[in-house]
Amino acid sequence: MKKQRLLQIGLAILLVLVLSVAAQEPDKVDATDRDDHGTPPNVNAIALLRWYPANQTTKFPVGAGPTGIAFDGANMWVANAKKNIVTKLRASDGKVLMRLRVEGSPINVVFDGANVWVSKQNKASVTKLRASDGEMLGNFAVGNTPTGLAFDGSNIWVANFEGATLSKLRASDGKVLGTFVVGDNPWLLAFDGANIWVTTYLSTNVTKVRASDGKVLSTFVVGYDPIGIAFDGTNIWVAANSGNVVTKLRARDGKVLDTITGFSNPFGVIFDGASIWVTNYGGNSVTKVRTQDGKVIGTFPTGPFPSSLAFDGANVWVTNYGSDTVSKM
Repeated sequence: MKKQRLLQIGLAILLVLVLSVAAQEPDKVDATDRDDHGTPPNVNAIALLRWYPANQTTKFPVGAGPTGIAFDGANMWVANAKKNIVTKLRASDGKVLMRLRVEGSPINVVFDGANVWVSKQNKASVTKLRASDGEMLGNFAVGNTPTGLAFDGSNIWVANFEGATLSKLRASDGKVLGTFVVGDNPWLLAFDGANIWVTTYLSTNVTKVRASDGKVLSTFVVGYDPIGIAFDGTNIWVAANSGNVVTKLRARDGKVLDTITGFSNPFGVIFDGASIWVTNYGGNSVTKVRTQDGKVIGTFPTGPFPSSLAFDGANVWVTNYGSDTVSKM
């Protein structure tokens, strides 16, 4: 009896311990966690054991004059302006999967969920490529010197640099739905869920255009020669190439919330879900900025003349125009 009683007591104690452990909250990455810079963790990077702030060594050759870059969910697409080529690389290891001939000096690319669209600065048209196999699905006329591209969920928007206009094309068939005057030298675009934002080079302006009908809603002052632009879910970030500043504007009303200095001919801008990344075209580097307060987290070397950026869910990719490579940060 005594032995049986001791066994019962032991089992009871074990059960209490098991229930106590089960009731405890398991360790996990929480959205409120922050690193030393106050930045929330990138769970995809953590899954890859990428604890460092940026990879400063990995580069892949892609062809002459890489400019625009986009991610299709598995691969990176790069516009090679100097050789009339669009390059497709596997994001996991940088292997070149195909090189596609696209005449007209391709300068930018955007992914619409199934296809990659290419703007060609020496042709008044854009090319639609099927992402799965690279088949050319069509060429569609737009304005003079098409540069920036954006996808709004249904339509492709094109900035026509010498045409002072935006073209809106239906993504399903390339039909032009409208052409809208936005002022001289529109360059790059960003979509905020309802509006298209346009940087206008050789000015200090960024323009907000309603996506539903192309109406210009307002123009806001930023630094001189704005080029790169990105949306972080709440705010718009603009890189002013000659002004050497990055401006943060509230998307709702365009109010300037911050002007960050210390860049070297900033060109491209991307949001990685936690931070803003900016290429320093004149500094051969990329700068990482905390979105909450504009604090610079770090500046990291790239190849010469870094221009555009894309984010693959874990890494930021940078086109290095001067070395015909892309950096995987």
